Amino acid sequence: MSTMLNPHSPENEAHVPVVVPTSYLTLHYRLAAKDGAEIISTFQENPATLQLGMGQLAPALEQRLIGLREGTHQTFELPPEHAYGPRNPELLQHVSLATLRENSAMNEEFVIGDLVEFNAPSGGKFAGVLRSIDDQSGLFDFNHPLAGQEVVFEVRIIGIL
Repeated sequence: MSTMLNPHSPENEAHVPVVVPTSYLTLHYRLAAKDGAEIISTFQENPATLQLGMGQLAPALEQRLIGLREGTHQTFELPPEHAYGPRNPELLQHVSLATLRENSAMNEEFVIGDLVEFNAPSGGKFAGVLRSIDDQSGLFDFNHPLAGQEVVFEVRIIGIL
């Protein structure tokens, strides 16, 4: 006589992998604004594969994954301070047209709402959204586009290594 094991029994849960800060994961995830506007989702595509701690997800989102078991499907509502942070008015900066030209292609036209990438002194890059422009400078918003917003983070953990 054979006995079927309950996959959710305590004996089997001890063998189900759990997400730790260095886990390599295969998962589906969805990030949406509080009003339901979808920002990104892998649920209708191939799942994502990522290494925690490598900056592929925002640190606050990674924190929500720690301790989840393989097979978990969960949704989190995150206030701005637990997602991408509050909007920082100091990250609204004027950039001279000379600097703007140095960081752009020749004769590039800028339109309000454009996301413009700049070279950082350290060799990296950073980007800002053009909010206004006049004869001397452009006003850029260097806040993360989701800063100051509540977000919904849905995740289904497929595999953990």
